[in-house]
Amino acid sequence: MGRIFDMNNTFFRFMSKVADLCILNIICVICCIPVITAGASITAMYYVTLKMVRNEDAYIVRSFFKSFKQNFKQATIINLIMLLIGVVLYIDLNVSKAMQGGAGQIFQVIFMAFVLIYFILFLYVYPVLARFYNTIKNTIKNALFMAVRHLPYTVVMVLIAACPLLLLLVKSYQIQSTLFVLFLLMGFALIAYCNSFFLVKIFDNYMPKEDGQESAGESV
Repeated sequence: MGRIFDMNNTFFRFMSKVADLCILNIICVICCIPVITAGASITAMYYVTLKMVRNEDAYIVRSFFKSFKQNFKQATIINLIMLLIGVVLYIDLNVSKAMQGGAGQIFQVIFMAFVLIYFILFLYVYPVLARFYNTIKNTIKNALFMAVRHLPYTVVMVLIAACPLLLLLVKSYQIQSTLFVLFLLMGFALIAYCNSFFLVKIFDNYMPKEDGQESAGESV
């Protein structure tokens, strides 16, 4: 009986992780609401999930706002750049759809390829910012470089991030609504957490091994 109520057993560890992800997700969503702060919020979320995956002490709220404050300037500038690119791609896609004939279809394929690259950059740039000190230019460049160099991991991460689209395939409105609520509770943090297992493996390739100490390049 004692093992059932042991806080270190598998069930309680699992429920503790779920609770942490829910808290992290809610904080991240709230801090994304002003839009301008979304970059810093996503960066902070990845800062926490990367620590969780490495089994480092990660006090959810404290660690989140520590990273939020430290990376706010760079994350906000990157966020504005990403928003601008997103708007341009949205306009280009709509223009290409309005074009007649084969030219319109060709441009649609081209711009959809750019959308995919944009999505991949989105998956990498904020975790890279959370993990490494660098300039904005080099952060974006390194994010793209890592995405291409570690393409198999990138493909898996894209598929994980695209999982919420499966909600659209659920025909039952009640089940779809329930899953949507669950996603709002922990979905974004869960995706970040799952992708962080791959990101840790990727980032470890770029961390100098010096007496087991953390690199000076980490955003801590």
